[in-house]
Formats: sequence, C-alpha cells, structure tokens
Amino acid sequence: MPKRTKTAPTAADLEARFVPMALSDLDAVMEIEQRVYTHPWSRASFADVLESGYAVHLLKAGDTLLGYFVVMQGVEEAHLLNIALAPAYQRQGWAPLMLEAVEIWARARSAVWLWLEVRSGNTRAQAVYRTRGYEPVGRRNGYYAAGRCQREDAVVMRLAL
Repeated sequence: MPKRTKTAPTAADLEARFVPMALSDLDAVMEIEQRVYTHPWSRASFADVLESGYAVHLLKAGDTLLGYFVVMQGVEEAHLLNIALAPAYQRQGWAPLMLEAVEIWARARSAVWLWLEVRSGNTRAQAVYRTRGYEPVGRRNGYYAAGRCQREDAVVMRLAL
C-alpha cells in the first residue's frame, strides 16, 4: 500500500482569522520571510515596525501561520510595506483575502489611497494587485537589492479607496 504524504490544507479546508502580531510570533514570521524573499527583512526590522506602532497582522488558521502583512498609516493614505504567504498556502486565494483585509484596515482609518511597491520582475504579484484594482503609477529605480552589488526597480502601485 502506498504511503500517504501529508499535504498542507487548502483554503477550503481552513477557517482563518487575522490577529495582531506579537514579538512572540517573530520566529514563525521570520521563517516565512526567509523562505519567500531573496532579500528578507531582518528580525530588527520587524521589531522596529512593531515598536513604532505600524499595523502588523497575521493570517492564522488554528496555530498555523499562513501569512502576514505590515502597513503604515499616513495622512489620508496607507502604505503596504510587506506582505507574504507561506509557500504551502500560495495560489489558493489567500493573497486577495489579505489585500482585502489591508484595504478594510486602511478605510477604517480614513485613508483615501493605498500605496505599495513591488519588484518590477514580480509579475505574479503585480497581476494579483491589478485584479484588486491597483494601478501602476511610477517606478523607483534601484529600489530593491537584487544580488551582489545589483539593484532592481520597484513598480509603485496605488489603489483609490
């Protein structure tokens, strides 16, 4: 008899919720951050945004961390600084749900615009943002580290709330 392998539950199998991040969640967040980004944020960066009062929310199902986002409030705007899903939960419909949560958070704080930067080469993420109504409005040259002494441009996108 073939051995069954354990697979990650799909979006349809899980009841998820958003919860504020605490410092005790940092190890789990860093595990995802390091797996999904070539140039991940540092532990200190996450500790700094928590200490500064930025919104850092986790998407959890039970005790399982599916993903997280970091958003900063401005005057009549919000800026999505970081968003990530664990690889096992990508391409299951969680990204649009997470973006909707960011948008709800921003609207609740009277934001008129929601801004973000995305790597110019990350066409998959850009497509997700476009399906939510984000539009590209500019470029930041050399914004992201991209390897040994190299940089990658960012596409600046915004959503009218």
